[in-house]
Amino acid sequence: MLTKTLILMKKIVLSTAILTLVLGSCSTAQKVTKDQDIVSNYLNTITAPELSKHLYIVAGDDMEGRNTGEPGQKKAGKYLIEEYKKMGVSFPEAATDWYQKVPSEFMKRGFSPKLNDSENIWAFIKGREKPEEIVVISAHYDHVGMKNGEVYNGADDDGSGTVALLEIAQAFKEATKKGHGPKRSILFLHVTGEEHGLHGSRFYSENPLFPLKNTVANINIDMIGRRDTLHPNTNNYIYVIGSDRLSSELHTINEEANAKYTKMELDYKYNDRNDPERIYYRSDHYNFAKNGVPAIFFFNGIHADYHKATDTPDKIEYDALAKRAQLAFALAWELANRPEKIKVDRDGK
Repeated sequence: MLTKTLILMKKIVLSTAILTLVLGSCSTAQKVTKDQDIVSNYLNTITAPELSKHLYIVAGDDMEGRNTGEPGQKKAGKYLIEEYKKMGVSFPEAATDWYQKVPSEFMKRGFSPKLNDSENIWAFIKGREKPEEIVVISAHYDHVGMKNGEVYNGADDDGSGTVALLEIAQAFKEATKKGHGPKRSILFLHVTGEEHGLHGSRFYSENPLFPLKNTVANINIDMIGRRDTLHPNTNNYIYVIGSDRLSSELHTINEEANAKYTKMELDYKYNDRNDPERIYYRSDHYNFAKNGVPAIFFFNGIHADYHKATDTPDKIEYDALAKRAQLAFALAWELANRPEKIKVDRDGK
């Protein structure tokens, strides 16, 4: 009788343990699904029509090609600031206004024409739990100006990244309004002088508003509105550059975000250490990476209109631009909300 009682008790204990495990697994699965639904809800506020509306203005003829420090670029900058104000996003509390001034002397190079004083522009959403830890999302808003009276609009380069930042900021602001604000702070950084030597991002990295040691990662967006000659039959791809140079976690998190939300082909061609075009060194993320900040660069590759007057808003594939901006948002969300700051576990080479 005692033996039967013990056997029965063991069966009850085992059944209870199994039930607890099953219920726990269901609860975890439900939480993951709920979290994913929340991200998707805000991610889907990033839309092709809104990106198009912004880009036809930012890369319009009125902006005169947005050459560094010239009136057209300053006009484009004012448009960005007004859009941030409309969505209720302000400049960082640690700053006195929207601008980080980048002096002409800083951008001086012996073989280049003298540039006018210019500005980086920043907008900020404060984190609710770890506000001192910063995710920086960057894009350069300058282009090459006018040549022989012809406007070089720079719709893809980098009007596409510029307007992506506006939409990503709007998505995070909507999340914040509804009680889902990021745990860490997010700095939206529109840098100047990229076309003349990555000057704006270099200036920020040497004069950071927030200590670089507190910067979780840099997500850099430069040309995400077109397809290149290597992908003639699809725009459902994005080149990913630098994600594994300093942090294996950054690389993994981006791949997981893509698998969950955007399902694009992630092309690592230009992440090859032996890339003859050295694309890794040619955009603003590099000034973060060389200072030990994990950085990832999203890029659509080179096309026939690169640095020509024909890089115009009508040639942008807005469905691709939206999906690529959505991936940047999903990655930023994961970086801003994960329990621990990602680790630097690689040497950057």
